[in-house]
Order: sequence, then C-alpha cells, then structure tokens
Amino acid sequence: MDRRKVDVAIIGAGTAGMGAYRAARKHTDNLVLIEGAHYGTTCARVGCMPSKLLIAAADSAYGMTQGPVFGVDPGEVRIDGKAVLERVRRERDRFVGFVQETIDEMPEAHRLWGHARFVDAHCLVVDEKVEVVADRVVLATGSRPNIPGFLKEAKDRLIVNDDIFEWAELPASVAVFGPGVIGLELGQALSRLGVRVRMFGVGGAVGPIRDKRIRDYALTTFNREFPLDPDADVKAVVCTDNGVAITFADQHKDEATETFDFILAATGRKPNLDQMDIQNAGLGLDERGAPLFNQYTMRCGDSHIFIAGDANNDTPLLHEAADEGRIAGDNAGRYPDVRAGLRRTPLAVVFTDPQIATVGLTIDQVDERCKGCFAVGEVSFEDQGRSRVIARNRGLLRVYGEQGSGQFLGAEMFGPAAEHISHLLAWSAQRRMTVNEMLDMPFYHPVIEEGVRTALRALNRNLNIGPEVITRCMDCGPGG
Repeated sequence: MDRRKVDVAIIGAGTAGMGAYRAARKHTDNLVLIEGAHYGTTCARVGCMPSKLLIAAADSAYGMTQGPVFGVDPGEVRIDGKAVLERVRRERDRFVGFVQETIDEMPEAHRLWGHARFVDAHCLVVDEKVEVVADRVVLATGSRPNIPGFLKEAKDRLIVNDDIFEWAELPASVAVFGPGVIGLELGQALSRLGVRVRMFGVGGAVGPIRDKRIRDYALTTFNREFPLDPDADVKAVVCTDNGVAITFADQHKDEATETFDFILAATGRKPNLDQMDIQNAGLGLDERGAPLFNQYTMRCGDSHIFIAGDANNDTPLLHEAADEGRIAGDNAGRYPDVRAGLRRTPLAVVFTDPQIATVGLTIDQVDERCKGCFAVGEVSFEDQGRSRVIARNRGLLRVYGEQGSGQFLGAEMFGPAAEHISHLLAWSAQRRMTVNEMLDMPFYHPVIEEGVRTALRALNRNLNIGPEVITRCMDCGPGG
C-alpha cells in the first residue's frame, strides 16, 4: 500500500471541499484533495443549475399561457419535452465543465481519487490502496438523497432529482413525495411543462416557510396548479405494469388510488459520512452519528478535524457551503491557530412561482430571542401597483422587528421578485439596521420593492421604540 504524509487532507471536491482546498493552500502546499464520486459539485451536476434550467423552461411555457391576461393571444403552446431536456443537459454540462477545468488546474500531486475511511484520527485509507497520514482533516463529503423505506416499493419507478436531468423525454405523470425546496421547485416545473403532478408531504411543512400565515397562503396558491397535501395519509405504494399505484386519503378523507409513471423522492438528504468509519476518528457525535462542531470555526470539538458543507447537515446551501469550506480550510491550514470566520445573515430562496424567501431570523427564532417582545409588518402583493401591472400580484411579505430597539430581525416572503428583495433585506439585517433606517432608503416608483416599504411602514407603526420599552419587555418576559 502506498503511503503519503500531508499537512491537510480534504475529503470531497464539491463546493465546500474546493473552497477548503483554496484556503488551506494559502498556508501549505503539502495537502491532498480526495474525491471518490464526482468532480463537478452537486450544484452544477444535479442541484442548483440544472433545476433552474428546467424551471426557466417551465416559466417560459407558463408565461405564454398568461397572454390573454394582457389581451394577447399566444395561440397553441406546444412543449417539446425532448428539446427542453436537451437544453437542460447541454447547459448543465457547460457548468460542470467549468468546475472540471478548475479541478484540472490543480497540481496532480494534490488530487487523489477514491473513497476514504478513517483508520484513526490521523490515518485515512483510500480505496484500500493508499494510506494518507494527515496532521489535519477537512470533511466535505457532501450528501445524497434520503429515501424512506416505503417508497422503495416503487422499484424502478422510483427516482431522485439526479435522474430527472437524464430523461430523454418528459413523462406523463409524476408523484412527488416531499414539498421541500427540491420537491416544490421540480414539481411545479414539471407541472407547468405538462406533466400531471400530485405532491405528498408529512407534518404540514411547505418548503422552508415557518410563518403560518405565509405557509397557508402558499399552500392555497400551489393547490391551484396541482394537488399538494402537506400532511398526506398514504396507505400504499405498489409497482404495477402501468406504473406505480399510490393509495391515499383524499381531501374528503375518502380512500383514492392514482397511478403515476414515476415517484420522485424529494424527502431530504443525508450526509455522506456513514461509510467513512467516522467512529474511528474519536469525535463527539450527535444522535444521528454526525460530528459535533462549532459553526464559526467548523472545528469538530477540540480536534484537528473540520467539517463543511452538506456533510454537516446544517445549512445545505451553496453560498453557505462555500463560506464553511473557506473557514474550515483556513483553520486547517493555520492550525492550531483556529479563528472564527464570517457567518453571514441567513438567506434562502426557493425558485417557485411565486418565489419563497427567508431572511435573518424566522418568526420562531424571533419569538425565542425577544420573548414575545417583537412586532410584525405585512403587505399583500395582490393590490401592489407594479405587481398588478405585470400580473404577478400573488403573495405575502411579513417582516419582523424588535420592540424597544426597532431593529429589523428577519422576514419571510412568498411573492414576486423574492430572489431580489430578499437580498436587500439580508443586507439590512447584516448591517443591523433599524426599521426607521431602512425606511430612509430610496424607493423608486413603480416597482415591486414599494411593497417592502409598505410592509416596513406597517411594522414601524407596530413598534414601540425607546429604552423604557426594552426595560418593560425584559420585565414582562414571554408575551410581554
């Protein structure tokens, strides 16, 4: 068996791993990047980019059907599923190619192909062929779809998001299990491309939405396009000659059975740590078997091991993975001089239509932090000027502020242009701006952002500002 001694071993060449590699290399050139699955990152291959390509096609098709709203007759809209998927793959491969070029530019001595497992805290074995002894280790192994056992009854009719982008043609029907980010985005896109879709959930969740008013509004809106039950009672999943038959209780609690070409399992993801013999690394593990770590240093306990990206199952978003990789790689490179890195204001966007966005603290987190001493401002986009002009007038924005200080704390949105509006709100939250300061910013007319001003004005009216309010809130506790 070959043997290598390195300062830093990085396991996983995705977004987090590549970020860790670049950061660690500023401190040492004696390092190795180990990858055993795919070069190209989850985002480029099967995540952000191909899904947005599919959504772009769906939005184009849907937009054509909305012509009559403006007095425009688009004629018959015909969807060429084969052409749609060919473009998705062509553009997807282009994005993957850019990542591959970056990998190819790395010195060959820094790249090692194979699956790594821990022998002990410093020793890794890669494909039983190479032993890597590392002073420090970065775990950036990513994640994979997590599929509940009962869905496996669908057999070859069961797919995950990775599979969609390899289809030669669009199917006639798909049942989506999991109305999370992936399920909502792909389910709505397929529906708008002419696929019959029904969506099943468990527990009542709709995407990342925590605010009940927005969740209820979003649920009603999605159900106008395709059936979505966020707390479905599924009785059976059976693979048949005609597809996969799903028996469930419908909205009237009557038992119904529908047959679909495929089941899309969008039921979450799990870290790729279970085949690494992580128990040999001597780390403290949580109830799921994942290492305990510090979110600001990415360090696992007081060890020389760091974890970043989807592997830690904390915030599975590309920009978070990039930040975590940079922090982990920097600390692994400079170890034992471990430093806290910049963690930005939470920001997440779901590319449905209307879009979903969450910024800063959720309403649950606001309540926990402020002990009930907070206020909410709201705007509906149904009568918002610019939104009505472009016939995108569906949605709600709710903004949260702290009583006493007037500080803006967070927001949730289901509405038009959320991907852009959420950035303005995230920047305001990261700068710790007050609601008054945000209202001093310029707002043009007529734009969708005027809805933000309306929500902030409503919030400002509901806030009581001043030190005496802070004292009263502290005295009152929850609900004060």
